[in-house]
Amino acid sequence: MKFQSRRVIRCAMGTMILCFLGTTGARSQSAKTGTDQKPQMSEEAFKNIQVLRGIPVNEFMGTMGFFSASLSMNCTDCHVSESAGNWDRYADDTPLKQTARRMVIMMNAINRSDFGATRLVTCYTCHRGAQHPEVTPSLAEQYGAPPPDDPDRVEVLPGPPAAPSAAEQILDKYIQAIGGAQQLGKLNSFVAKGTYAGFDTDFQKVPSEIFAKAPNQLTTTNHLHGGDNTTTYDGREAWIAAADRPVPLIMLTGGDLDGAKLDAGLAFPALVKQDLSKWHAGFPPVTIDGHALQVVEGTASGGTLVKLFFDKDSGLLVRQTRFIDTMVGLIPLHIDYSDYRAVSGVKMPFHWQVTWVDGQSTTELTDVQPNAPVAAAKFAKPAPVASRGSASR
Repeated sequence: MKFQSRRVIRCAMGTMILCFLGTTGARSQSAKTGTDQKPQMSEEAFKNIQVLRGIPVNEFMGTMGFFSASLSMNCTDCHVSESAGNWDRYADDTPLKQTARRMVIMMNAINRSDFGATRLVTCYTCHRGAQHPEVTPSLAEQYGAPPPDDPDRVEVLPGPPAAPSAAEQILDKYIQAIGGAQQLGKLNSFVAKGTYAGFDTDFQKVPSEIFAKAPNQLTTTNHLHGGDNTTTYDGREAWIAAADRPVPLIMLTGGDLDGAKLDAGLAFPALVKQDLSKWHAGFPPVTIDGHALQVVEGTASGGTLVKLFFDKDSGLLVRQTRFIDTMVGLIPLHIDYSDYRAVSGVKMPFHWQVTWVDGQSTTELTDVQPNAPVAAAKFAKPAPVASRGSASR
């Protein structure tokens, strides 16, 4: 897969956060958590929040990633260079940040006045990965070879959607391909070990541990050099505890919460049909890495749209793509699965790569213990992690 700039990959979700914008434009129910616990808001966690107020911290981070993807810029392109080693300096104003605030206000005004407050214009609409939008047509682009289609953006062919049974047939084939419903029912938990590599490790492999319990509890801990990074879904709520971020414990909401729930459910996919709703198929053919795929689409309980890509021949899940709502637009996240191996009669991916607007990470498993005892404490709300790094808070 190709990025327009390696700088986008280097935009760590934890460092692109501290003081951009805010908006009053149209948005989804992304602030809801499904619980009575109140998530921390952007203006409570960070300084100098002038426009992006009243949104949870995780959505604020996603919004920073949306800016990065739209303009192919990294953290210090918009913030002062000193912010690379001092979280407090992210609050400093810069001309680019001031311009960005005006641009978001302009974008919201266009959507309100011309599109009935429906968000049809975003930063990406004009910038398309460049800091300065082009105003003159490019003959090279007009007459050159078109870029390859993005599988994540696959659209349904014109006409009525395929019957739900079409999606069910693909999902049934998947269940059969990984071992069948009866065998899946025998897998109640697992403990796995492996390695993790990503932007937060400078793409060096570090130890990783996974604890999972049916039907939908999942904790992953990556042992980074500066401190552990733990993501937990307890069956209802989700958090990220990370030492390398200015907010050491973040409660997940909206599309991030939907995604954590789906990832936990896919660890025990016998109930995959119930994990999403409004299933449908009928998509045009898709090819990824030379493999013909079948695509089904569903909606998570919080409203997040999810596409699942299955190998047409083997029936195995190859990719999951979800579209997470932010104050300025939808951001895509996809997970590519490979290296399926049988564990207690159930085929599980031993390799997956996560790609999102703030970077890319790879997890590789080396050992999986099926039906291992997992203490309930493994799925408790994680404690904030103290950093062993040098960045100043």
